[in-house]
Amino acid sequence: MIKVLVVDDSAFMRKMISDILERHENIRVIDKARNGQDALEKLKKLDPDVITMDVEMPVMSGIDALKEIMKRNPKPVIMVSSITKEGADTTIQAMEIGAFDFISKPSGSISLDFHKVGNDLIEKVLHASSLPAKKIKELSVVHEKKRPVSFTPVEDGLLYKQKPGLKSGVDTLVVIGTSTGGPKALQEVLARLPKSFPHPILIVQHMPKGFTKSLSERLNSLSEISVKEAEDGEIIKKGVAYIAPGGYHLKVRGVGTSVAIRLDQSELVNGHRPSVDTMFTSQTDIKLKNIIAVIMTGMGSDGKKGLVHLKENMKTIAIAESERTCVVYGMPRAAISTNLVDEVKDLEDIASTIVKYS
Repeated sequence: MIKVLVVDDSAFMRKMISDILERHENIRVIDKARNGQDALEKLKKLDPDVITMDVEMPVMSGIDALKEIMKRNPKPVIMVSSITKEGADTTIQAMEIGAFDFISKPSGSISLDFHKVGNDLIEKVLHASSLPAKKIKELSVVHEKKRPVSFTPVEDGLLYKQKPGLKSGVDTLVVIGTSTGGPKALQEVLARLPKSFPHPILIVQHMPKGFTKSLSERLNSLSEISVKEAEDGEIIKKGVAYIAPGGYHLKVRGVGTSVAIRLDQSELVNGHRPSVDTMFTSQTDIKLKNIIAVIMTGMGSDGKKGLVHLKENMKTIAIAESERTCVVYGMPRAAISTNLVDEVKDLEDIASTIVKYS
């Protein structure tokens, strides 16, 4: 039985979250707390397997409580956040501090329609409860700003040289897919890429609308390359990383001799929008020479079918994150099962591997 402590300053939300979780036969809510201080006191007595933590609370906020939990006795914590600019920024901060994942309240601090994300919450609690103690401890490690790997263009490198005459200078694209644990993993990879990195980067991080802008702003502040939320129709440039906005698929299209971003709200793929499969598959709509495809930590198998499609249709180097460093090994495991992955690397070695093939 998975023991959960529910923390929220609203009695209504505590009851709603508890009722949703206890629909699952293997989950039991052992207690509820009304703020972060109350949660810390109950944590000592109850030793829950998983904690759901509201972000904004009086007395002690969810962020301050999370810091104390990860310092004293690391546990898998799922943040419950409102979709506001402040809420999104704080949620991204929580991911850095060590939260396992987050759920967004669909309509503000007291969400009468919270049941809409109920199945997602249950799935995240189940995955969080299976996290080994070593992985939970690793979540509590706050990564310092990384020194970028060195990069010297190689005349006869494995991938084709940049073709002269392309207005956007693009003949190679890096495409990255990730989910649970992704914000921290992306920080590790993007902050290690040098300012002179010669290719555009497209990123799908499974996140709802309202959070990807805060993520891109945070990653931009930590990286030598530029990181931004993708905009429909913009021409992609080398040395810039574009993150798919929550709620939109990220695709590409040719515009003359350049490559532009195409965002749409077509059907969910693998239960996601944005979807890694959709982004990967879209690359064959344009005629680039090379793709460097990277699949990192996350639940499920999003990216697997897209990787097969890429390998069958384009010159593609595939890199997957190792089980050792993944928060959740689902997406990389699915990619590796295709036998089409060229390199399996620990998180700290992914940036240098991308650079090697550039």
